[in-house]
Amino acid sequence: MSKRRSKALGDTSDTQRPSQIRRMATQPATTAIELNAKETQLRDLLLDTAKYVDRSKTTAEPVVLRWAGGWVRDKLLGIESHDIDTAINVMTGEAFTSKICELCEQPETVEKHRITDTDIGNLHKIARNPDKSKHLETTTIKLFGYDVDFVNLRKETYTEDSRNPQMEFGTAEEDALRRDATVNALFYNLNTGKVEDFTTGLTDMQSKLIRTPLEPFQTFMDDPLRVLRLVRFASRLEFAIDPAAENVMGDSNVLDALRLKISRERVGVEIEKMLKGNHPRRALQYINDLGLYHTIFTDPSQPGIPKPDISRWKLAYSCYESLRVNKTPGSIHDVLVRSEEASYYAWVLAALAPWEYVEQPARTGGGKPPPPLGTLAARDGIKAPNKLCDVATAAHNNRAEIMSLKDAVLQKAAHIGERDRFGMAIRRWDSRGGHWRLQVLSALLVESMQALGAESDASDTNGDFLRSWQLFLDHLEELDVMEAPSLKRVIDGTQLAKTLGIRPGKWMAPALEVCVAWQLRNPEATDPAGAVEEVKSKRTELGIPAK
Repeated sequence: MSKRRSKALGDTSDTQRPSQIRRMATQPATTAIELNAKETQLRDLLLDTAKYVDRSKTTAEPVVLRWAGGWVRDKLLGIESHDIDTAINVMTGEAFTSKICELCEQPETVEKHRITDTDIGNLHKIARNPDKSKHLETTTIKLFGYDVDFVNLRKETYTEDSRNPQMEFGTAEEDALRRDATVNALFYNLNTGKVEDFTTGLTDMQSKLIRTPLEPFQTFMDDPLRVLRLVRFASRLEFAIDPAAENVMGDSNVLDALRLKISRERVGVEIEKMLKGNHPRRALQYINDLGLYHTIFTDPSQPGIPKPDISRWKLAYSCYESLRVNKTPGSIHDVLVRSEEASYYAWVLAALAPWEYVEQPARTGGGKPPPPLGTLAARDGIKAPNKLCDVATAAHNNRAEIMSLKDAVLQKAAHIGERDRFGMAIRRWDSRGGHWRLQVLSALLVESMQALGAESDASDTNGDFLRSWQLFLDHLEELDVMEAPSLKRVIDGTQLAKTLGIRPGKWMAPALEVCVAWQLRNPEATDPAGAVEEVKSKRTELGIPAK
């Protein structure tokens, strides 16, 4: 779809683009931006700081300041942004921010710019780390409610024996050309009050096109993380990706570089931003279409493990998107996904769904079993947090029981009215990984890859498949077991031991579960006597010692 759209917009071939960029560099395209009151206050302080530096005659030429990249793009799109990157022509970010602090110590500056105690925050220096493709040293300071990064204009030079670029002071044009996308290569010149476009950024903004400033293959080989950044921006902005870039984003050389050069933490950051963004389904569609799945959602330390079949993966993430879009009170999404964190977890589980059809390696030796392959893909592929990995593991381990209970409800088995059977199952799911509702959602998404037709886009929310899961959830609601994990016990361990007249021991935990099961069968009971009798009747089974 994106390729057709880009061609309709009028693609510019790579052989034409260098000369086009050179022409634009002489007279960069421009437009105006109207600043709000806070942005104006910030600009005025920064310009006064530049004049303060100029008066000191410590730089070879006057200081020119530019707001760069994302803020300019979002401002032109009418999107609110509180992160501002500031590029400086003749100073490092650390040196310039120290001058801001110096100037703001002067009473006349405080008065002129109406600076309050909370307007100027602390400096934070972020060191470069070339081994993890963090090539820039930046300095960040909170100013008038904005997180403002300062860094010098730079150019990148590469040597044949190293993928890590040498960073040098550069011109605005050189800085623009080294960026990941033309729409992120725009500058707002604080000195002139004009936008500067040294590439094709303004044109591509109008065309809703994500394009690399220079030749795509070399751009991605220089920094393979740009592949994921382009996917993120295309999905977030609902732009198309330039066909010339699409053609090489899945190139084996680019993917190998992405595996070897980029830290998995940085891969994870990009994926998290995609899935927490406003169009996560679109991001997963790009990952699918461009052939990026096996590079992202995998354990890179185990190249020999089988790859999941992703031919039907689209059904899983499209199914979740359909649930999300068609959310109504009491619907599947409304019941199972109840927070922003849960929504992010749900998208990750949708991404991991194909791993559930890969046979787990046979367990050898004793000790704790290894995590499921899907959990390894989350943990080592995108460095998912432990809590999310625990949910993925529990979803895998509990899927068979979830499916069994769901099938029992559909088949109207004789035991489906047993409140304790369902309530205790939910308590087990939740105790083993938390987020039991997401474990149920994961089972649904995994099943969708088989149950839905190959040509389905999972948009039919009234279909038999989703209706069966709605019926299962409605049954849990009717049994009133949704909050089983947080059920307040009618008797605690201390009271139980005292009633039995024995000391606490290993028997305590299973005995308390017997009490909870009794409580689920007797929801109106307030006297624990019946629960105690239930425990006594199972004394031998529970290993409760004699008095």
